[in-house]
Amino acid sequence: MGERAGAVSDNAPMITRRIMVSGKVQGVFYRGWAEANARQLGVTGWVRNRLGGDVEILACGSREAVDELIRRCWHGPRAAVVDGVEVEEAGAEESGDFRTRPTL
Repeated sequence: MGERAGAVSDNAPMITRRIMVSGKVQGVFYRGWAEANARQLGVTGWVRNRLGGDVEILACGSREAVDELIRRCWHGPRAAVVDGVEVEEAGAEESGDFRTRPTL
């Protein structure tokens, strides 16, 4: 059985970050792209659209995996035009996987 890229052992320190992505990031498959990339990196959490036009991501995982997801957020899917990526520390939430949440 292979491991996911970016997956870490159970005893690696975990971090949680809230990521707000702005620009042309809705209607361009950004949430699906974020979910696929998070799962590839072994990151748990969620992604959702915000009514103001941003995409919000809660990412939990190893520092390396979360930092890589943040780096990738600056590019997003092909049709996205990312103007900004704001990151702040957040409290961990129980999550067995990465999922898409309804718009808030």
